Amino acid sequence: MALGPVGQVGISVTDVDRSVAFYRDVLGVPFLFRVPDQPMAFFQAGETRLYLGIPETEEFRSKVTLYFRVEDIEAEQARLTAAGVTFRGAPHIVHRDGTHDLWMSFCTDPDGHHLVLMEERPV
Repeated sequence: MALGPVGQVGISVTDVDRSVAFYRDVLGVPFLFRVPDQPMAFFQAGETRLYLGIPETEEFRSKVTLYFRVEDIEAEQARLTAAGVTFRGAPHIVHRDGTHDLWMSFCTDPDGHHLVLMEERPV
């Protein structure tokens, strides 16, 4: 037996409505559903589902870093900046392997989770 791919990532939030608006309307992550009368919402990021919720106890509070693949990091950063997202700097190369350059740019969501745009460019 072996573990399969990651199916879902839990992200602790303090305000589900604010987080839904940010992930759906600003980032553009496809929104799946909100659980009626529960502080939780779900999104589909590629093959991985994102679960945004207010944890019932401190032991389930998470702090995550999400890396989103993009095709054009400069264009995506410009789109998000125009939507009010603040980045820590310009996209930059973080790794070169001879065939690709790995570019990244960093920002945060409303609860301080680190969000990273990443683009792998052929050399």
